[in-house]
Amino acid sequence: MTSWRRDGNNKVALAALLLPLAVAAQEPPAAAICAACHGPGGNATMPAYPSIAGQPKTFIENQLVLIREGLRDVPEMKDIVKGMSDETIVALANFFSKAPVKPAATPVDAAKAKAGADIAGKALCGSCHLPDYRGQNQVPRLAGQNEAFLNWSLRMFRDNPGPGRDTIMAATLRGMTDADLANLAHYFATYKP
Repeated sequence: MTSWRRDGNNKVALAALLLPLAVAAQEPPAAAICAACHGPGGNATMPAYPSIAGQPKTFIENQLVLIREGLRDVPEMKDIVKGMSDETIVALANFFSKAPVKPAATPVDAAKAKAGADIAGKALCGSCHLPDYRGQNQVPRLAGQNEAFLNWSLRMFRDNPGPGRDTIMAATLRGMTDADLANLAHYFATYKP
């Protein structure tokens, strides 16, 4: 049996044992179901799903409320958020907004990234999403997001404006070609601050 003395080594050992318990205590129980699509800690491993790690807290809260209230149609999430309490939504938003972002290892196509950077500059994407594309308040993080999800999402904003969608995004993307959107998606997915 080990005796615990009050020296530095035992404090470090005790902290190492308790740290996983503290982290687990901060994770809301509902976060486990989110991992099925959004990946461990909110870092999606399936390209078609968005990573929610590091997204702004207000953005996550708003999206969950819009889906819960039927103002944004996401069939995969409808039953999950149906009846979800405001307290659970706030807890999930707190947890995922603080989760470390671990972008997928996407090989950079220099030509696509440059074209995307040029388009992002002309469209002033950094004015709402911030110059490093980390997002703010109700504006999502784009940097390091899954490329396939970004490409799909950009097309949805351009082609299907409707309830729960940002009209500024629809107006900004109007007239952009599919190639423009693919270049933007690649640029944001591979962007390193």
